[in-house]
Formats: sequence, C-alpha cells, structure tokens
Amino acid sequence: MAHELATINGRTAMMYVGEVSWHGLGSRLDAPATASEAIAAAGLDYDVALVEPATETGIPIPNKRAVVRTDTDDVLGVVGTSYVPVQNRQAFAFLDAIAAESGIRYHTAGALRRGERIWLLGKLPGSIRVKGSHDTTEKYLLLSNSHDGSSALRVFFTPIRVVCSNTLDMADRGGRGEGIAIRHSGNLAAKVRQAQEVLGLARRYYDDLEVRIDALAGHHPTAAQLARYFEALYPDPEQGSNARARNARDALYNLFERGKGQDIPQVRHTAWAAYNAVTEFVDHHRSTRGRSEHERGANRLESAWFGSGNRLKERAFRLALEMAAG
Repeated sequence: MAHELATINGRTAMMYVGEVSWHGLGSRLDAPATASEAIAAAGLDYDVALVEPATETGIPIPNKRAVVRTDTDDVLGVVGTSYVPVQNRQAFAFLDAIAAESGIRYHTAGALRRGERIWLLGKLPGSIRVKGSHDTTEKYLLLSNSHDGSSALRVFFTPIRVVCSNTLDMADRGGRGEGIAIRHSGNLAAKVRQAQEVLGLARRYYDDLEVRIDALAGHHPTAAQLARYFEALYPDPEQGSNARARNARDALYNLFERGKGQDIPQVRHTAWAAYNAVTEFVDHHRSTRGRSEHERGANRLESAWFGSGNRLKERAFRLALEMAAG
C-alpha cells in the first residue's frame, strides 16, 4: 500500500488551521482548534483494540496481539503481549498537559495509511528572526504516535521557516535533545506526566537553535565549500549514471540563488541559504511517487517529517554547521 493519508468513507484524515498547508491536503478550520476539535476534524476519533490473532484455520498465534481499528475492523499491526495501545485521545492529552502553561495552539493533525500513524502539530508562542531580519522561523512541537508497533509516542521539535513553509530538521531525533519518547509498555499514565518536561526541553532547544541559525547566517561559503556541501548530500554513484545526483545538485544550486527568502540581505549566499536550499528542495520539489497530486503531496509530507526527507535535512544541518565552523 502506498504511504498516504488515511481516507475513510471518502474523507481525508487531516485538518489544518488558517492558510492552505504547503502540501494542500486536509480540512480547513478558520480558528485555532482545541484538542477535541482537532481530533474530530482530522478524523482521528477512533479507538484501537488488542485481539488475539489466529491462523486461517483458527489456530491461535501465541505471544502476539493484533492491533485492530474498532470503527473499520482494519488490522493496523501485530505486536507483542506487553504492548499497551495509546489511544488518539490519550496522545492528544499529552500535549494538552503542556498547552495551558505554554500557550500551544494546534495547527494540523492527521493519520497515515489506514490510521497506523497519527500526528499533531502544535505552535509555540514566539519566533526566531535571523540576525534581526524579516526571515522568521516559528517554533513547533510535533507529536507522533503509531498503532502498529513501529514507534513509540514521540514529541519532538520541528521549526518551520515562514517565508517558504520549509520544515527544518535540526536535531538528530535518535539522540539527546530531541524531545520525549514514551514506549507502549508499562504504566503509561505515569509516563504521560513527563509532558511538562517537554516544555523545558523546547525552550532550551529553541534558545540554542537561534544561536546556531545566526552562526550559519554569518558564514558565506566559498564556491568550493558549497560544491562539497551539495556533493556530500547527493554524491555521484560508484556505478551507473550520475544524472539523478547531478540534477539534484543543479536544483540545489538554483534554490540557493533563487529560492524563496534567499534574497534577504542577511541570508543571501550564506550557509543558512545553503541549508534552506535543501529544505525547500525536500519539501516542495523533490520527485515523489504517487498516482495523483494528492498522493504525491501525502508522500512528500510523510517523507519530510518521518522518512528519507527528514533524514536528509538532519544531515544537511549537521554538514552546514561543520561548513560554517571551518
């Protein structure tokens, strides 16, 4: 099955607030949503249950449980007996526990495929301005949860550059400083109390991020540095044609010169511009499989937040910092 937004009875399982999202998908709300409104608008008002699986002949399969979506009877995954499901309402309550203190406003929410993965994007107050310019990056928390055993419930940081709606992946989500991950086992109620820790982590993360962004905007790479940077992200293959890698690098050079926001004086021809060439390429231009524009947009969203696009942007940020440090 293609990686795409869940569609149940012809309804796309996604909502967003305000202007049309960069991927052009979902149901629009005019005003900031509460958690309950977001769940309803995004089609996430369903539960999952654990069922003992069996073979086609009715023989029980030991030490396994099937995760079943109760409104459609879809099997979302097969897990071990220690797995504890986190319902969508519980996952949203995790951010609700932070919202009252932090002023989080829900921005978008949705589900992928048959509902195996859900997310909620919340905007924190305040923003980052690159060297005092009008190049603004807003502060978001992205909550993600799976119902197929593929990942824990996670809350991590996803800054978004306003001028081009690029999602900026600036931390290794597998390492420290990423946010919080809660596994589907043990006492989940006690673990949800970790929610308040996220706010402190977010404040420290974004304070540090502003310093790093200004460092990138303060470095103007040489032509040789820029060539090495793009080649490290899209190297020529050891065998076969290098046309794909060369086309990708050409696109990055073009976005470095003429991408959205790249003409801002404090940004132009800096390492910050080089990094944003990569993020704009991944979020808006990189070729994506799909039979329709809807499907391609959904695949691009998943890649940018959770898949290969996310990993490419993480690597691009680390390499940009190394380039700026000399």
